[in-house]
Amino acid sequence: MEFTAGGRLEVHISPSDVGKRVSVRRVGDPGAGPERFTDTVGVLTSWTEGVLLITRRSGETVRIPESSLVAGKVVPAAPARRRGPAAGFEELARAQARAWQPLESEPLGEWTLRAANGFTRRANSVLALGDPGLPLGEALARVCSWYEDRGLPPYVQATTGAEGTQERLCAALEERGWRREVSTEVRIAGLAPVADLPVTAEVALSRTPDKAWLRRYQRVVEPAPHMLRVLGSGPSVWFATVAGDGGGEVPAAIGRCVVDGRWAGFMAVEVDPAYRRRGLATAVMAALAARALEEGASAAWLQVETDNDAARALYEGMGFAVHHLYHHFRAPGTGT
Repeated sequence: MEFTAGGRLEVHISPSDVGKRVSVRRVGDPGAGPERFTDTVGVLTSWTEGVLLITRRSGETVRIPESSLVAGKVVPAAPARRRGPAAGFEELARAQARAWQPLESEPLGEWTLRAANGFTRRANSVLALGDPGLPLGEALARVCSWYEDRGLPPYVQATTGAEGTQERLCAALEERGWRREVSTEVRIAGLAPVADLPVTAEVALSRTPDKAWLRRYQRVVEPAPHMLRVLGSGPSVWFATVAGDGGGEVPAAIGRCVVDGRWAGFMAVEVDPAYRRRGLATAVMAALAARALEEGASAAWLQVETDNDAARALYEGMGFAVHHLYHHFRAPGTGT
């Protein structure tokens, strides 16, 4: 915070700082607890009619009355990245999109409308990078119409938490009643250390998911052709399987990896509850990483939902650090 020579707090931000990362202190809400002040750090996404909107790294938007401010200043655009390969959020977002390719897509300015018969939000949401070429309200109306024509709920995917991410877009969506339905961490790591993780089981790799792999995959019971097309999409796709004790129709563990230039993306890593704590997820990751290294990749990414504490702890232990978060916003009036 900013102090005067006499030790008093001062506000050193104004509406002209919208779009910048700020740190503010305000008088605490009445009845909120013993603390007199509340601190908030995030991107200043709007300042109108005496109310500030600050979007935190997590995507949460905080409303702060201007009259409650006691201090504020602009801070560096993003916290220093402690570990992992250098990467911009847009490069990562595009690599992730190529790992979950839709069945059909259509440009809206620089945005991309994507649909895959409803299988996975990542292939059934707007990749909102750049300018849609229309005022936001008109662009969102086009989005709603496009998805309604396909019998799908309209979703927009937007990011927070890194330099250049889309806090202002997230706040604008919330202002228009779009509901943040899911938030996901994007984590990155060097690929070689993942390949060096201990392998405690035999891992079979294949180019296509067989019936056994699909039986373990939790998102479907009987995969339809469009689901198989999405799962098989990507520049270079690999599927990993660990058989259960004595064989059987359902594997003990599975995983999927998409190799794309320097990036290897890991997804669909699942372990039968009866086989947990045996290192099978680690074995799957290591085997896929070793194959990705052979294809020339050097960096790794994965996605994990913010409420999946067990998976977050697992990947943290493997050396994956949070790079940014993405959120799926659903249009108002389109179901629960």
